[in-house]
Amino acid sequence: MKTKETTITPLTSYQRFVILILALTQFTVVLDFMIMSPMGDLLMKSIQLTPVQFGVAVSAYAFSAGISGLLTAGFADRFDRKKLLLFFYVGFIVGTFLCSFSTDYTMLVIARIITGLFGGVIGSISMAIVTDVFSMEQRGRVMGFIQMGFGASQVLGIPIGLFIGNAFGWQHAFFWIAVFSLIIVLLIALKLNPIKEHLGLQKEYSAFHHLINTFSNKTYRIGFLCTALLSIGGFMMMPFGSVFAVNNLKVSHDQLPMLFMISGIVSLIILPLVGRWSDTFDKFKIFCIASLWMIVMVLIYTNLGPTNFVWVVIANVLMMMGVLSRMAPSSALITSVPEMKDRGAFMSVSSSLQQLSGGVAAYFAGLIIVQPNPSSPLINYNIVGYIVVFISIVGIWLLYRVDGIRKRKSAV
Repeated sequence: MKTKETTITPLTSYQRFVILILALTQFTVVLDFMIMSPMGDLLMKSIQLTPVQFGVAVSAYAFSAGISGLLTAGFADRFDRKKLLLFFYVGFIVGTFLCSFSTDYTMLVIARIITGLFGGVIGSISMAIVTDVFSMEQRGRVMGFIQMGFGASQVLGIPIGLFIGNAFGWQHAFFWIAVFSLIIVLLIALKLNPIKEHLGLQKEYSAFHHLINTFSNKTYRIGFLCTALLSIGGFMMMPFGSVFAVNNLKVSHDQLPMLFMISGIVSLIILPLVGRWSDTFDKFKIFCIASLWMIVMVLIYTNLGPTNFVWVVIANVLMMMGVLSRMAPSSALITSVPEMKDRGAFMSVSSSLQQLSGGVAAYFAGLIIVQPNPSSPLINYNIVGYIVVFISIVGIWLLYRVDGIRKRKSAV
């Protein structure tokens, strides 16, 4: 049944530009993070990394990004959001360039820490900008388009990055991400308007007090917990997805890029559609439908054995449809929680919790999953699936509370 949100609020030409800029920044940041996994074998052989060292190099980004989000939360509402975005995006570019010049384990870990310190905050700044520039009736579509960066990184970024890495060396993949990011930072500097409406609204004497007051707000804590649980559900399965596909489903290494690409194409199609549906129908109902769809597919997918590649693609696409369709409505609802004076801090803490909870989830998944030798099937991957299902059910209840908060604020 349709609700009062059935009227579609049109987007201005400037708002479309903001969406493009934020989607491109999302594309580069997500690609920089995700490309480490498919290039793992090439990178490990190139600079003689052990599996443990490679794991540290990957997690260094997530944990530094999480810490950075907490450290910057108190300052996030004290600056023009455009200047804040420029500062952190330039830092991200510097870190990515350092990755391209890394020649050993120590240099790579330092470069990934620097990249995470800056890149991990960009998502929260983008969400604060979305909340400031777009009305609640527009945010479902906006989130859908911005999160297309995830799909585009799989469809275009990862295959191109792998081609460049295989042809010229893994460092060149990071180099060209940084070069492309330089074009985006120029567009931000020249075309994005200052965003200052929030300045002066917060009354705390210090950034530390602002952060503490943000944490102490009971309503905000519901949003934080919801964000953390949604991240845990995704990160528990993702790091071991390729290993499960190769060793349990018997997908070949040559077929993996095709699996990534098809999933990415689906995300490019489904995210804008779900974003528009979120603005047309009830956002919470869309989230519930997507979550239930995902739960069914996770239970099926994580219990598969050796499977024909076509059926693997179909099952993977159907599961990803559920996973991705939760993103736009949940993000749009969570952005309605903070007051304008707290948006930067709230989004920074949320981004930090996403990164930290994702790192913790991947760690605990590694404790649950067993692989007797490098070529044997994963054991207990289905147990991880069951945990994801439970977390998803709790996530539905928490987002129900977030939706209640939004409705009460709208009624005032």
